Amino acid sequence: MSLKIIGAGPGRTGTLSLKTALEHLGYAPCHHMKSCFEGRQQTRWFLQAAQGGSVDWRQVFSGYEAAVDWPAAAYYQELLEVFPDAKVIFSDRAPGDWYESVASTIFRVLPAIPGWLRRTVPHIDRVALMVDKTVWKNELNDQFENRAAMLDFFERRRQEVIAAVPPQQLLIHSAAEGWGPLCAFLGVEVPSIPYPWVNEGARIRRGVRVLKALSYVPSVLLSAGIMMVVYGWVTLSA
Repeated sequence: MSLKIIGAGPGRTGTLSLKTALEHLGYAPCHHMKSCFEGRQQTRWFLQAAQGGSVDWRQVFSGYEAAVDWPAAAYYQELLEVFPDAKVIFSDRAPGDWYESVASTIFRVLPAIPGWLRRTVPHIDRVALMVDKTVWKNELNDQFENRAAMLDFFERRRQEVIAAVPPQQLLIHSAAEGWGPLCAFLGVEVPSIPYPWVNEGARIRRGVRVLKALSYVPSVLLSAGIMMVVYGWVTLSA
């Protein structure tokens, strides 16, 4: 199977809605950051790529019809070289809205992951390393907290994509535009159902709160252990 659609838009630009839409149109499965959370080998491949190693993109995307969101979007030019007939979709959004969305969601995830969890679950640690290297360092140059630089990054990425991709293979698409432009670009009929609107912002924020709460687990267990020892000592001494 050859990759037919390459998403060049950064995360938090409606990529999960686009993934859902593409899969409904038959481009399934569609690769997404979720694929790395769920697949250990996917994480290993993308961590290797982020660290400058070579990867076989045909192997990485074996079985996939499309790929959107980070980490795949970070390599859209390399992917287009490997899959020259693929169509490219830049999932667009107002740069300011994009920045605020990232700042309130995915930017908060890595700092919230407890160190003990990363030490005890290697896959979580690899995912964290891969995201940090791919997104925050390689893509955003460790400047995410510089809002002006990030708005410039988004505008430059859009123009870079326009310059790099043949016009007949490129669609600049906003989720607000719905099915029409997307289906016209792909040459398929517009579905009778509404365009999917999958916003994970609230779920991500809840997840961050859970991760922060988990940071207290070792202290709670230690306190419980101490209490059990003290209780046992008191009981034996009685």
